[in-house]
Amino acid sequence: MTEETYPQVRITPARYLDPETTEHLLEKIYEVDGIHRLILNGPNLPATVPYGPAKGLQNENSYRRTIKVCGEDYELHVHVGDILIELESKAVIPKIRKACDGIFADKFPYGFAEGKFMRSNFTLSDYAKYGVVDDERILGMSDPKSKQRPIIIQGTK
Repeated sequence: MTEETYPQVRITPARYLDPETTEHLLEKIYEVDGIHRLILNGPNLPATVPYGPAKGLQNENSYRRTIKVCGEDYELHVHVGDILIELESKAVIPKIRKACDGIFADKFPYGFAEGKFMRSNFTLSDYAKYGVVDDERILGMSDPKSKQRPIIIQGTK
């Protein structure tokens, strides 16, 4: 396996995003060609209460909803705080920044940083959770506590 280095950016809004804003932002981002993979980070929104006196009861949370991205429905399991994006080339960065400016311009400030934010190689946690995988986009993206695989969004282009 050859080691390719893809540029990465982190978008950090000044507040957590609601599902509508997340949906609009992802639609704008996926209109841009050159995205290799994307991770939504934030606190988990469990379907049931995980602990305490209400353990096991339905967790009614208005932020845990289905959003539509690239024409497909996805269940939002986190309250989005950070968006990590791995790009095909540095030429895509201004387009991503422009998409963010269009969404956040009048609402609230956000941080936009270039650097290395996600692992790009196969980890022991990946192997323990998924075994040998054919789709290299999920490598380094496993959450050991999660009971589901990462969601792969196929862009329209």
